[in-house]
Amino acid sequence: MVERVWSRTRDWFASPANQTDALQMFKAALAATAAWALAEMVLGLEQAFLAPWVALLTVHATVHRTLWRGVQTVLAVGAGILLSLVVVTAFEATVWSFGLALLVGLILGRLPWLREEGVTVATTALFVITTGYNLSEQRAIDLLPDRLLDTAVGVGVAVLVNLLVFPPLNDRSAQQQIDDVDAKLGSLLSDMATQMERPWDSQEEDDWIERTREISRDVDHAWSLVNTAREAGRWNPRRRRHPGEEIQGYPQILLRLEEGVVQTQSIARQVRESSREADSWDERFRGRYIALLAETGRRVADPDQDVAPLRADLRELADDLSDEDLGARYWPLYGALIANLQAIVDVVDDVATARPVRT
Repeated sequence: MVERVWSRTRDWFASPANQTDALQMFKAALAATAAWALAEMVLGLEQAFLAPWVALLTVHATVHRTLWRGVQTVLAVGAGILLSLVVVTAFEATVWSFGLALLVGLILGRLPWLREEGVTVATTALFVITTGYNLSEQRAIDLLPDRLLDTAVGVGVAVLVNLLVFPPLNDRSAQQQIDDVDAKLGSLLSDMATQMERPWDSQEEDDWIERTREISRDVDHAWSLVNTAREAGRWNPRRRRHPGEEIQGYPQILLRLEEGVVQTQSIARQVRESSREADSWDERFRGRYIALLAETGRRVADPDQDVAPLRADLRELADDLSDEDLGARYWPLYGALIANLQAIVDVVDDVATARPVRT
C-alpha cells in the first residue's frame, strides 16, 4: 500500500504540468503572504486583507498573463472600492445597499475590459462593505487611499514573485502532451491491427472510433498547452537561457497529428462499414495490410524511425493488387484503406522531420 502511494506520488511529481501547478501554488501563497506582510507590518495600512487577496488573484500561469491580468485586477478592485464608497455614501450600509452594490458590480463586470475579472468588482464591494459596516461616511472616505494602496501592493508583489521566482515556461508540459498523443495514436493503430487478425465485432470498431475522439481531445489539450507555452515566453527572463526554439515547431506537428487522427478514424469507419463482409476480404490484401497497419502503429509511437520502407510496401501492395482479378466491389474499400494508411505514413514522416519534440 505504501509503495503504491509512493509510486503514484512520484508519478504525479514527474509530470511537468503538475510540477508547474505545484510551483504556481507555492508562488501564489508566497505572493499573498509577502503582500500581507508588506501592507500590514511595513506600510501599516488598515484593512490590509486586500493586498494578499489581490495577490492571489494576480498570480497566473505566465508572466505575460500576470501582467495583463494584474492591470485588469487593479481596475476591477478599484471599481469595487469606489462602488462600495458611492453606495454607502448615498444609501448607508444596509441590506438593500449591499444588494445594490453587488448587482451593480456584477453589471460592471460584464464590461469588455473587465470581463476576465468580472466577479472581482462585486466581491471587492462585498468585502469592503462588510468589513467596514460600522464605519462612518468620513471614515470610509479616509480609508480609500489605504485600500487603493493595498490593491497596488498586492498586484506589485504578485508580478514580482511570478517574474523572479522561476517564471514558468511550460515547454515541457507541451512536449509531454505531444508525446502522449503520439503514443496513444500508435497504440490504437497497433491494437486495431491485432484485433483485425481475428474475427472482430462492431463493439471493437465502436471502441476504435471512441478512442480516436479521446485522442482528438488530447490534441486539443496539446494546442492549449502549446499556446500557453508560447505566451509564457513573453517578457520571461528565463527565455534568454532557454530560447525554446522547439516550441516554434509544435503547431506544425499538431496539425499533422490532427490529420493522423482523422485518417485513423476513417480506417475505423471503413472497417466498421465493411465488417459484415470482413471474412470475405481477399487474403492477399488482408494479411499484408494488417501487417503494414501494425508497423505504422509502431512508427507513429516512435516517429523518429525511417518510414521510407512503409511507403514502398504500400505502393507495392497497390501495384500487386492492381494486377489481380479482384471483385469490383472491393476496390473502393481497399483503395480507401491504402490511401488512409499512406496519409498516416506521411504524417509520421512530417512529424519526424519537423523540429524535434523529444529530449
